[in-house]
Amino acid sequence: MNEKALSFSGVLTVGLMLFALFLGAGNMIFPPFLGQQAGDHVWTGIIGFLITGVGLPLMGVIAIAKSGGDLQTLANRVHPVFGLIFTIIMYLAIGPFFGIPRTGTVAYEIGIIPFLPEDAAKYGVSLLIYSVIFFALTAWLAMNPSKLVDRIGKVLTPSLLIILTVLVVKSIATPMGSFGEPNPAYQEGPLFKGFIEGYLTMDTIAALVFGIVVINAIKDRGITNKSSLTRITIIAGLIAAAGLALVYLSLSYIGATSTDSIGAQANGGAILSAAADYLFGSLGAVILGLAITFACITTSVGLVSACAQYFSKIIPVSYGKLVIILSAFSMLIANIGLTQLIAVSLPVLITIYPLAIVLIVLSFMHNWFNGYSMVYVFALVATGLISLIDGLKTAGVDVSAVTDSLNFLPFYAEGIGWLLPAAAGAVIGFVIANLAGASKRIIEA
Repeated sequence: MNEKALSFSGVLTVGLMLFALFLGAGNMIFPPFLGQQAGDHVWTGIIGFLITGVGLPLMGVIAIAKSGGDLQTLANRVHPVFGLIFTIIMYLAIGPFFGIPRTGTVAYEIGIIPFLPEDAAKYGVSLLIYSVIFFALTAWLAMNPSKLVDRIGKVLTPSLLIILTVLVVKSIATPMGSFGEPNPAYQEGPLFKGFIEGYLTMDTIAALVFGIVVINAIKDRGITNKSSLTRITIIAGLIAAAGLALVYLSLSYIGATSTDSIGAQANGGAILSAAADYLFGSLGAVILGLAITFACITTSVGLVSACAQYFSKIIPVSYGKLVIILSAFSMLIANIGLTQLIAVSLPVLITIYPLAIVLIVLSFMHNWFNGYSMVYVFALVATGLISLIDGLKTAGVDVSAVTDSLNFLPFYAEGIGWLLPAAAGAVIGFVIANLAGASKRIIEA
């Protein structure tokens, strides 16, 4: 019996869902800040940003689809024990310990605080009330994963796009100014600086988590053949990537032309707030607040759904109960505040993010090195040693004795000193695997 085909409108809806899952508030904040900092070097900088902010996440989604639709399956290529532990850590980090709570706190700080009296914003009661409503809505939207595509792809995503379009079109029709002078960091090597900024979006980790959501959304529409799943996932990923690229280009333009009108700002959120106010007056805060809220709620729903689907497979708790547990736990964590949340979680993310990148890249080269597990093991061990040191340094641990001896590594000062060790580890693993195979053949002969 021939399997039913998914119409283009169906693929488009899945692609829009994936786009919305990726486009959290953080993704909307980084590009305008890059634009203001890069000034007339904005287009070179944004190219670097697109490589890591769009290219790597796209590769992550495709890697999950090719491996069978599960992060643990992909990570098992290193070792089953590593696969289980690494996957759990990834889901906890991007899920209830950081990613999910952050959606609520960012939505509150940008979408709600501007409308509160100054005294009310200082106390935690307003955040508590908002977080209860926010995560109750998240739980409701995530409760039935078969309806996730329709709720996000057909309702929330178009709403988000309309709001962003209004903001961007207004900024183009009535420019706030000309491109400013680049910040010193962008005067030399803007491409590389933009590359690093895209790395900080951490969407590569999210891609590995969202992969299962996309696969299951496609399966719910009657597509079960692996090659069809992979093909549709790639198309949906390209749609999401195109949407992200357009948004990033537009928002970076807003930032690059904003300095004359709103002055230099400390972060992308401040730039967007000031730009919205300049372009639309008091209505601008409403427009921006809606955009941020839609962006955060879609990301929150996607993360809760992905985490609940995974943990329901490894612990005897139903998907529905896990949705409630994850939403409630995330609500509690969100109430420690955004600043504290980032301070606590960032060292963990800095440690595991390079591992995710290397795992994705190796998955695309899997057939080239005959899938030798030694390649994965040596590459990830080398990467992990460097990223662990970076994580400890970020956490405030004094590791200067070690870091001083690692300054010879290319790009170590920029935070990606793991690149050369990862490549060297992969080569060493390949050589050892081949030598072991040759020795085995000699013994058998």
